Amino acid sequence: MSEQKVKSGQVVSIEYTLRVDGKVIDSSVGGEPLEYLHGASNIIPGLEREIEGMAVGESKNVVVSPEDGYGEVNEEAFIEAPRSVFPPDIPLRPGVELQLTGSDGSPLYARIEGVEEDVVVLNLNHPLAGKELHFDITVVGLRDATAEELKHGHTHGGHAHH
Repeated sequence: MSEQKVKSGQVVSIEYTLRVDGKVIDSSVGGEPLEYLHGASNIIPGLEREIEGMAVGESKNVVVSPEDGYGEVNEEAFIEAPRSVFPPDIPLRPGVELQLTGSDGSPLYARIEGVEEDVVVLNLNHPLAGKELHFDITVVGLRDATAEELKHGHTHGGHAHH
């Protein structure tokens, strides 16, 4: 019986630490591993490609370029909003992160880029856009996906990260 290797249609559990610019910004270590359905674009493409073919217990250091991660910074994703639309309890200063609702009801993530007299400049780029992502990953579990998971394109584990 050969050792299973990660391929499409399998549910993979990974432990990971993500560093950007030398700082740890996300890690599953000490918590639940991240479980995802391989081949279903549940995770960023550059990471999925690198995990392909790994075996349980195997570790790898992966560098994902912006185009394989969260995209390049999009200059058109900066918008100006009148100051009057912000509730008074939001501190209007650069770097403050906001969760907005898009016109279709989906959550939009924005960061205040700058504050002018009556206008607030928002940056709608993903906070990791334009960044090189450094992942330390270890495959900690591997199983075949159920028919239902394959149909839905994501895992039905206890913790869905969307």
